[in-house]
Amino acid sequence: MIPLVFMTGLASASVPLYRMFCQATGLNGTTQRANAAPGAVDHTIRIDFDTNVAPHMGWKFVPESPSDTVDVGARDMAFFTATNTTDHTITGSATFNVTPYQVGKYFTKIQCFCFTQQTLKPGETARMPVIFFVDPKILADPDANDVQTITLSYTFYPVDSTKTKG
Repeated sequence: MIPLVFMTGLASASVPLYRMFCQATGLNGTTQRANAAPGAVDHTIRIDFDTNVAPHMGWKFVPESPSDTVDVGARDMAFFTATNTTDHTITGSATFNVTPYQVGKYFTKIQCFCFTQQTLKPGETARMPVIFFVDPKILADPDANDVQTITLSYTFYPVDSTKTKG
């Protein structure tokens, strides 16, 4: 009985623990969170934006600009638009990552639509910002200091599959 209770508790805690571990280490392109940027340094890096939507979700989701060149350490902002192309309300949530994976711990979000659920009525379009910076510590990391382009990728999934049925 005790092993069963232990395993159930471990299974319940594994997802939040893994998420905390990934956020602390940047594992698998997991980005960091912060309240402010440290300030620009004399180095730029290109950020490419990739957007995806789960099959059959019925949303069009795109970046307003496919890429941006940013000053490392400086606060920057990008906008994305999502449009519900169906005849019913859909609530979605975005997952995200960055590539190459070794830069995940240096890509920091200050504000992001991915931290909350987004609900769109039929035909509704939402303009959603992400505020971010690339930590200057990237320049001291021999595994990441030669990276010239970072890809920030989002995928929207329906929060409740019953809300995506017509």
